[in-house]
Amino acid sequence: MVAHRLVEALRDRDAAGAWRVTVLAEEPRRPYDRVALTSWFSGRSADELQLGDPALWDDPLVTLRRDDRVVAIDRDARTVTTARGRVERYDHLVLATGSSAWVPPIEGADTPGVFVYRTLDDVAALRGYVEELQAQGRTVRGAVLGGGLLGLEAAGALQALGARTTVLQVGTHLMSAQVDLGGGEALRRLVNDLGVAVRLHASTTRIRPHRRGGVGRLDLADGGRVDADVVVVAAGVRPRDELARAAGLPVGERGGVVVDGTCLTADLAVSAVGEVACIDGACLGLVAPGYAMAEVTVDRLLGGAAVFPGADTATKLKLAGVDVASFGDAFATTPGALEVVWADPVGGVYKKLVVSDDARTLLGGVLVGDVSAYASLRPMLGRPLPGDPGAYLLPAGGAPDVELPDDASVCSCNNVTAGTIRAAVTEHGCTDVGAVKACTRAGTSCGSCLPLVKTLVGTELTRLGVTVSSALCEHVALSRAQLYDAVRVSGVTSFTEVMARFGTDAAGRGCDICKPVVASILATTAPAHVLEGERAALQDTNDHVMANLQKDGSYSVVPRIPGGEVTPEGLVAIGQVAQDFGLYTKITGGQRIDLFGARIDQLPAIWRRLVDAGFESGHAYGKSLRTVKSCVGSTWCRFGVQDSVALAVMLELRYRGLRSPHKLKLGVSGCARECAEARGKDVGVIATDKGWNLYVGGNGGFTPRHARLLAEDLDTETLVRTIDRFLLYYVRTADRLQRTAPWVDEVEGGIDGVRAVVLEDALGIAADLDAQMAQHVEQYEDEWRATLDDPEKLRRFASFVNAPDVPDPSLAYVPERGQARPATPEERAAAERGEPVLVAGSTLEVRS
Repeated sequence: MVAHRLVEALRDRDAAGAWRVTVLAEEPRRPYDRVALTSWFSGRSADELQLGDPALWDDPLVTLRRDDRVVAIDRDARTVTTARGRVERYDHLVLATGSSAWVPPIEGADTPGVFVYRTLDDVAALRGYVEELQAQGRTVRGAVLGGGLLGLEAAGALQALGARTTVLQVGTHLMSAQVDLGGGEALRRLVNDLGVAVRLHASTTRIRPHRRGGVGRLDLADGGRVDADVVVVAAGVRPRDELARAAGLPVGERGGVVVDGTCLTADLAVSAVGEVACIDGACLGLVAPGYAMAEVTVDRLLGGAAVFPGADTATKLKLAGVDVASFGDAFATTPGALEVVWADPVGGVYKKLVVSDDARTLLGGVLVGDVSAYASLRPMLGRPLPGDPGAYLLPAGGAPDVELPDDASVCSCNNVTAGTIRAAVTEHGCTDVGAVKACTRAGTSCGSCLPLVKTLVGTELTRLGVTVSSALCEHVALSRAQLYDAVRVSGVTSFTEVMARFGTDAAGRGCDICKPVVASILATTAPAHVLEGERAALQDTNDHVMANLQKDGSYSVVPRIPGGEVTPEGLVAIGQVAQDFGLYTKITGGQRIDLFGARIDQLPAIWRRLVDAGFESGHAYGKSLRTVKSCVGSTWCRFGVQDSVALAVMLELRYRGLRSPHKLKLGVSGCARECAEARGKDVGVIATDKGWNLYVGGNGGFTPRHARLLAEDLDTETLVRTIDRFLLYYVRTADRLQRTAPWVDEVEGGIDGVRAVVLEDALGIAADLDAQMAQHVEQYEDEWRATLDDPEKLRRFASFVNAPDVPDPSLAYVPERGQARPATPEERAAAERGEPVLVAGSTLEVRS
């Protein structure tokens, strides 16, 4: 990542082309975002993780040599030699070799099934190993050695793979390098709530193999043991300074190439940047200091006088459902420092600010469970806080409005100040966040600063007299919430009427933004089939055919399985449909079965078979309720205290078909063990001995969020009524494509404001919300069945409009998952005739 930044900065600034740069990379791919490595487990591809503009590597002054590690440096000859025998001469050498994962000297650490968590190859190998065990029918038990940032991310990855995971931390608390004991305890509870076990003071002495091969268990220093099938070692990193050592360059006491403030080593022709550099006696394992070193090095190469500005050690944990941030002097080591602490153990929130002895200057802070104030606080480090520091910690208040000085750092990853962002608006004509990102790089790395960037842009535009519009699009001047109220009150029932009354488009055609929004609004204010009349033209691609378009042009079909409960006859029916139509089947995370690979002309026939077997549309294609996930609850589980399955089924049938600004997912757990992962859902319900606890606003927004407690120990009737009101309040007032988590944050008063509306009827709309939900439940109809009963709607489902009964003869859909495979003789013959053959989602090209 740091090498990429150096090359990017050099080409941006070296207009005269004075320098030609060659990058020698050990890994077989272009530079990628190692900070976001965990997101690979949630669906991001290796290509999506690549950094910057790929055109950088096509620059004639830039050469990238991948999969060719440097093995020796000859400082006298100013050359480097690679593993492939290539010798490259240099005028200046930059070491950006980073770090490697450190594996403690534990007996059995070389046992198959022990992994580190450092590169894409590491995580790919980990995933493959876990999936291989699962394919054998085994319930995988995972253990992570290390409870720091990387260890918790690794635990989240194992959990995402379906492994039962335990984190083993040698010290007193999690993330001990970033948070104090109080914050660590709050963090432990949040991690436990995700279903990840934590053992503290746990030192592993031996990894024992299983008799069947691979890992079997871990022996601990206190005599305890942890059974495990896979182990991830996340015990720390070590700078990769072996090249520098062999070349005779000085290294630090704990490793790393010693550099001065200009990032130069003892050899003036050699610099070191990033995690391999030992600067001021320390190696810095964060991306922001590495980027700063890259910028300093480029400036020096071009004749400048830049020096390293110091390390911004602010960190945020990237683990879905757990929010942690640490910045500045988090441990109050400054003489005379005061600590201002606010803790809510029940809500899983811990906040601490460290201030100077006069309680005015901000020195640092720790935020666990609620990091909403982080973006505003971090730029204020070393500056006076206006007013009482406690105002930044109270849940209802959040950070007061602060006018950041121009030199306050907003984006530490890219060293962008508030003044630079303001200048992007006032001097460079940027009028939105996207333009400011492109102009300044702010928010293009970890993204945590984007809320503050948006605020600064909006404030600066207002000062310039530019109206900051909340308009839905160029055709509708109202916001989505305003348009919803206007449509509901006026009683209009069609897109034409909406555009005539509230639009600015004389032709009334709308666009790809306002059309699906209006369709969603009308779905709850004037319910009708999605393909009824002109509504058909408003829908997104998936809604238009009531199936999910896949990347190969085929569609997936998802029947509803309320609460995950299905009969053996239902399973057989789904399996038979998949077999008869040659569909690939996948059990989703929402406890239902996805059928992949259907042609558009096959959809009605598939629906007919499923409807006849008692199934209906699962609305997997819509911005609507997807699933209500449940555990087995008191029906089967010996720990269950309430019937979670029955409640989940009832809730799914109640809210099926409810269109909303974004997709909705619910979860119901039958006890505090939380097997349904309810606190990762937009609405989560957890059983107690006295009733149900209700959590809302989980798993949405730019960064996934943990759901927050709305009410405790509700009886079932009150619970359902409260969910009714919460969902419709969200449907009425949320912005376009806004998930519940950021919506809750933007409601006046936050979670307390939502509670006042849905439980205390603070706005006097409770009866109206109740009536609207009753109407939705009463008027629901299955979209698949209704389509099958309407010949006019069925006309849409054909490969060719001029031959509706003829499938596309040029495509052969071959259900195959995974990597490419050898072509069959029939496929090869077809390809040789020039006919496209689809294999595993790619067109097969046959080479002689």
